[in-house]
Amino acid sequence: MAEQVDVVVIGMGPGGEHVAGRLAEAGLSVVGVEAELVGGECPYWGCVPSKMMIRAGNLLAEARRVPGMAGTAHVCADWAPVADRVRDEATDDWNDQAAADRFTGKGGRLVRGRGRLAGHGRVEAGGEVFEARRGIVLATGSRPQIPPVPGLDAVPYWTNRDAIAAKEPPGTLLVLGGGAIGLELAQVYARFGTHVTVVEALDGLIPAEEPEAGELLTGVLRGEGLTVRTGARVTRVRHSGDAFTLVLEDGAELTGDQLLVATGRRADLSDLGLDTVGLDPAARALRTDGQMLVAPALWGVGDVTGHGMFTHVAMYEAQIVVRSVLGEPGPDADYRALPRVTFTDPEVGAVGLTERQAREKGLRVRTGTARVPDSARGWIHKAGNEGLVKLVEDADRGVLVGATTAGPMGGETMYGLAVAVQAAVPVEALRHMIYAYPTFHRGIEDALRDLRG
Repeated sequence: MAEQVDVVVIGMGPGGEHVAGRLAEAGLSVVGVEAELVGGECPYWGCVPSKMMIRAGNLLAEARRVPGMAGTAHVCADWAPVADRVRDEATDDWNDQAAADRFTGKGGRLVRGRGRLAGHGRVEAGGEVFEARRGIVLATGSRPQIPPVPGLDAVPYWTNRDAIAAKEPPGTLLVLGGGAIGLELAQVYARFGTHVTVVEALDGLIPAEEPEAGELLTGVLRGEGLTVRTGARVTRVRHSGDAFTLVLEDGAELTGDQLLVATGRRADLSDLGLDTVGLDPAARALRTDGQMLVAPALWGVGDVTGHGMFTHVAMYEAQIVVRSVLGEPGPDADYRALPRVTFTDPEVGAVGLTERQAREKGLRVRTGTARVPDSARGWIHKAGNEGLVKLVEDADRGVLVGATTAGPMGGETMYGLAVAVQAAVPVEALRHMIYAYPTFHRGIEDALRDLRG
C-alpha cells in the first residue's frame, strides 16, 4: 500500500532541499528523496569548493602582482591546503550527514535512492510507494553533457567532480570546453603550476556571453601562460599509458597528463517516469508556468526547468514553489534580469540579454562600452585591472535589457545593473545618478555616455 504524505520532493539539491525544508517547517508531512548527497552538486562539487579553489588561485595571482607595485614577493604554490580545505570545510569529505540532519530536524523524512513518478500523485522510491496529497516537486538537477567524440567514452577523463576532488594537480591538463566551468578550473590549475590547454569548438570563450568578454578572457589567459584554442573541433580522443591525446579537425594533436571534459550540463528526465503522467521523458526540460507548475500538483525546480543552471535560479524557483504549495500569493517567475557570474580573474558578471539575444528578439538596440583600465579606479588598480562594462539598451523603451561587467569584482559591480534591468529604470535616470569616485562601478557612467546604435 502507498504511504500517504503531503508532499514528495524528488531531488534534494539546493532547490529541492529548500522546498522540502520550508514545507516541513510549515507543518506538512514531507518526504525528500535523494540518490546521492543532500545539498546536491553545488556544495560538494560545484559552487562552494570551486570558489575555494578560485580564492586560493587568486591569492597566488595577487602575490605575483606585488613586484613593481609594492616591493618584492616570492610565491611557492602548494595544492595541499586547497585539497584539505575542500575536504574538511566544504564537503566534510563528501559526507552529507549534517545536511540530512538539518532536513530531518525540521520534521522531514529522507529516503535514500532514486525517485520515480508512478502515476499522478504517486512516487516510487527506496522500495516504497508514496501518495502525495498536495503534490510532487521534481528537482533532480543536471549532469555533465559529454560530447559524442569518437574515443571519449573509452578514456578515463575528468568531469568537474574529479577536478574538485583532486589531491594534487597534474603536470599538464587538457580542458575540453571554454565555458564557465572549464575556464574557472583551467585558470585555477594553471596558477598552481599546471600547463593548461583549453579547447573550444566555437569561435570564442564563454560563448553564451558577450564576445567582448570572451576576447578579454582569451587575452588574459594567454598572458598567464595557458594555451587557448578556439574554433577547434576535436575529432578523436586517445589515451595511452599516462597521456591523453586530442586530435583536432585540422590534424593537430594535443597531449596532456589529464583531460577535463567541461562541455556543459544537461537535465536527464528519461528515468523520472514522466510518461506515467502524460509528459515527454525525452524532453530537454520541464515546461513550467509562472508558478513553476508542470502539471496539476506537479512542480519543477532548478536545472530541470531549463531556465538557467545556477543555484540562485533553483533557490528563486524554490521560493515560488513553497508559496504555491502553501496557497500563498506571490508573483510569477520573472527571468528578465537573470544574473550569472563566471568566476575567472577577471570576473565576468552579466545580467539579462546579450546584444545578440536582444537583436534576435527584434529589439532596436543601442550598446555602450567602457574599458576598466581607462577608468580612474582601473588606472589606480593597475596590475590585474583588465575588464570592461557593456550595456545593452532597448532604444525604443529607453531601458537596459542587459549588461556585462568584467573585471576585478565584476560579479559585485553587476548588482546595480541587475536592479536597473529588473526595475526597467530609464537610461535617462541612470545618466543622472551620482556614481561614487573612484569606484569600479563608476565605469557604468562611461558606458552610458557611449550608448549608440
